Amino acid sequence: MSIIRGLFIFQPLNRKADLKTQLVKVAVIDLYNNEENQGIRCIKDIMNELDCNYPNVSLDYKIFDTRFKGDLPGEEFDIYVSSGGPGSPFEGEGKRWELDYFKLLDKLWAQNQNNSTKKHLFFICHSFQIMARYFKFGEVIPRHSKSFGVMPVHKTEFGETDNLFTGLSDPFFAADFREWQVVQPNQKIFAELGAELLALEKIRVDVPLERAMMAIRISKEIAGTQFHPEADPASMYYHFRKPERKESVISKYGEKKYWEMLSLLEDEDGIKKTRKTVLPNFLKAAVESIVKNNS
Repeated sequence: MSIIRGLFIFQPLNRKADLKTQLVKVAVIDLYNNEENQGIRCIKDIMNELDCNYPNVSLDYKIFDTRFKGDLPGEEFDIYVSSGGPGSPFEGEGKRWELDYFKLLDKLWAQNQNNSTKKHLFFICHSFQIMARYFKFGEVIPRHSKSFGVMPVHKTEFGETDNLFTGLSDPFFAADFREWQVVQPNQKIFAELGAELLALEKIRVDVPLERAMMAIRISKEIAGTQFHPEADPASMYYHFRKPERKESVISKYGEKKYWEMLSLLEDEDGIKKTRKTVLPNFLKAAVESIVKNNS
């Protein structure tokens, strides 16, 4: 603030310009295949919020349209967030974009195994199912029926203490859109990786089917969720207002359940809390680890 002839002239403080900043580079891998979506917008919102919350860090993110255009990031990024997407997680088999995607994972995994500078990776829904194919920690199969809406997610014993879910109740609520699922945890692979199963889908007393894995931690730097942790009320209203989606939910769950799902959108302990917790917690831990390693 300066004073000119008795007038107060307020000069905005550019916190990042006044402090020594560290650049953290984030690659957002878009697997929506050019389908209209809210997921990328929600991820960008979370990135922007995180950037504003760290005055000594400049968070620089770039979107890569991988599935539609074949764009892929290189190994120069610190954090990688791989999005949800439509259709089968096997749709990319043999295609150039998926071959390149797996080559990138090979390189990032090797980097983490052999270097003190770690790469941080987070996989969402469709990407979670591709991650399961890559690491082979479970079976990726079609669901008996499509999952759509706001659903309870139950923590495992590992999930109770994992920082991804710090502050969330058990169960907590999350946006869940799936035609496929990851089931049958491969205990041998889990042991070899040192991986932990963090969450399972809702308990279905009257349905004699295995509950899908909903969150996995592969390592300190690598995790993923089969639900959409980035979803906010606006993105869900976008889906729920579509007549075909409303009809689908009502026909499957009933009109009462449809309105209950809508009420959960504004509940402070519903998806609002999940959106403010899971992916932000992962990113905060990643940024702090990167800053510490580089200091």
